[in-house]
Amino acid sequence: MQSIINRWMAQAIPFVPRALLQRVSRRYVAGETQADAVACVRRLAEAGCMATVDVLGETTTSFMQARQAADEYIALLDALHHAGQRAHVSLKPSAFGLLLDPARCEAQIERVLQAAGRHGSFVRLDMEDLRCTQAEIDLFKRLRQRHEHVGLVLQAYLRRSHGDVAALARRGENLRICKGIYAEDPAQLVPRAAGDRRAINPHFVEHVRRCFEADCFVGIATHDEALVDELIALARAMAVDRRRFEFQMLLGVCVPLRDRLLREGFAVRIYVPYGRDWIGYGTRRIKENPAIAGQLLKGLLAGLAR
Repeated sequence: MQSIINRWMAQAIPFVPRALLQRVSRRYVAGETQADAVACVRRLAEAGCMATVDVLGETTTSFMQARQAADEYIALLDALHHAGQRAHVSLKPSAFGLLLDPARCEAQIERVLQAAGRHGSFVRLDMEDLRCTQAEIDLFKRLRQRHEHVGLVLQAYLRRSHGDVAALARRGENLRICKGIYAEDPAQLVPRAAGDRRAINPHFVEHVRRCFEADCFVGIATHDEALVDELIALARAMAVDRRRFEFQMLLGVCVPLRDRLLREGFAVRIYVPYGRDWIGYGTRRIKENPAIAGQLLKGLLAGLAR
């Protein structure tokens, strides 16, 4: 019965008061400012975690917005450096104008990479929906000709990722493998992925195996504990150096699994989003986790009882 209520609440999110939604979303978002992000990175470091910071927002509609996105990332890198906090940054190329003009998008990301290079940081290009996939791989390859401190995300639920991972792993690229979250044409997905997230797991394992075989660094981005255990077993069987991979998780999600991995001596990096566009991101996280949606219902009923 509780699971039914939680699912119903997840669908009712658009009608939840903004103040309540913001309170629950704080679990997943560092805050609205750079100072909030820096403070969150510091807390994670004290808990033994590394971090990658993301400025919320994507699919810009003007090059003024794209330049502003680059300015924000550069200021973020400066703020992290001045605070003595080492962290990576993740960015979505669509926020830099990829869908408007790939060359001008590249110029703005180049500015961020130069700033990251000055501070000894690392930049990860997030993967977006299929409109962006090939353009982002091409962009990544061009940037890699000039910079070593840049990596790419690939999504295990796409059929094409088998070829993409194989090609990039042979080049020794720094990759993050995730399951994938965008609603795509089922014909573009691996079999049964549209209806069963577990169907992605064998493909995910194969992608990580290719990275292990190529001895390229791989970020393993999942909260699926069974998949995590399978990949740990794979790493042990292949005698993979733990410095060649890390587990990556979202802020506020599956904290017990995060802590277990830390206790077992694995490197864990937490994705730390911040910015004013928190409501869309927080809503997606709550919908993905019906148990958290149930907390919204409790908070809403408590508010009505006052």
